[in-house]
Amino acid sequence: MSIAHIKQDARRDAVKQDAAEKPLRIGIVLLDEFTLTAFAGFLDVLRLASDYGGKSRQILINWSIMSVDGLARRSSAGTLHGELSDLQDVGGFDYIAVCGGNSYANTTSYSAKLSNWLVQAHRQGIPLLGLCTGTFAIAHAGLVQQGEVCVHWNVISEFQRRFPGIKCKNDHLFIDAGRLITCAGSTAAIDLALYLLTRHYGRDKAQQALRHMMLFTIRPARLPQAHFYVDLDNVQDIRVHKAVYYIEQRIDDLPSVADIAAHVGVSPRQLERILKASLNTTPAVLQRMIRLQYGKWRITNTRDTITDIALSCGFADSSHFSREFKALFGKPPRAFRAAA
Repeated sequence: MSIAHIKQDARRDAVKQDAAEKPLRIGIVLLDEFTLTAFAGFLDVLRLASDYGGKSRQILINWSIMSVDGLARRSSAGTLHGELSDLQDVGGFDYIAVCGGNSYANTTSYSAKLSNWLVQAHRQGIPLLGLCTGTFAIAHAGLVQQGEVCVHWNVISEFQRRFPGIKCKNDHLFIDAGRLITCAGSTAAIDLALYLLTRHYGRDKAQQALRHMMLFTIRPARLPQAHFYVDLDNVQDIRVHKAVYYIEQRIDDLPSVADIAAHVGVSPRQLERILKASLNTTPAVLQRMIRLQYGKWRITNTRDTITDIALSCGFADSSHFSREFKALFGKPPRAFRAAA
């Protein structure tokens, strides 16, 4: 055996010894209709890193899966998950993750028991993790006093409506604000878990989990969500926010002006007036701009061909897409990709 292998084995034994003395302890709370991808991805990173050879033993990391009163929880996909424990002593964890899903708009799902338990954890200095819409439950408990939170672009309008005093962003995969780390959900929960591994055990341990999951890179927190957004930071009219987010959610099936107006609760003429006043644009131009924003994201963050991107953005051909893209961003798609 080479000296390099001996040193590697020695380091591995040292990590195992440290883990045996004090493994990383993580509690995961499932809410009603939790998102399977966020929960399973986050947990699988921990599982694969906790042991060697994919044996799933809780050596480096301990985890507990909980729900309020230990009740079974149904995922947003309809699968029922039982054998959950009730909320445990917060002092037994180094991190507490709250995993939400489709029940984010239902305030009754955030019980007083859960809120009080999260407050207790926060007071004891235990960092909280918001997975998917679990951030709603943390904000409902009054634990987002300052800083920013990361939410999925599909629910940002509802979060802003519910918590208007909290600054939320959808141009990150996750945001570490110290005692609160929030992520967009879905596969971003994997990136958050890999980030925790890197923090506590180093990049090699995170790479171990990455290889087992047949992924190729650890995505940075500041990687924008696959999103196509308009800057509304200085727009006060909530009707404009609703209109923009409705168009974003329907980019693959663009709604008519009448549909957008009905969703916002105004007439088509009113919609045109408020968009002109706030954004100096029309509904048709806004839709085209959002499609081009999505195209810009794909040009910058993927290796897809310009033709494929043009078609996915709703343009008939790459020539039309390239002309519109250059008019908005100052460069044709290929030059923009090269510069990026």
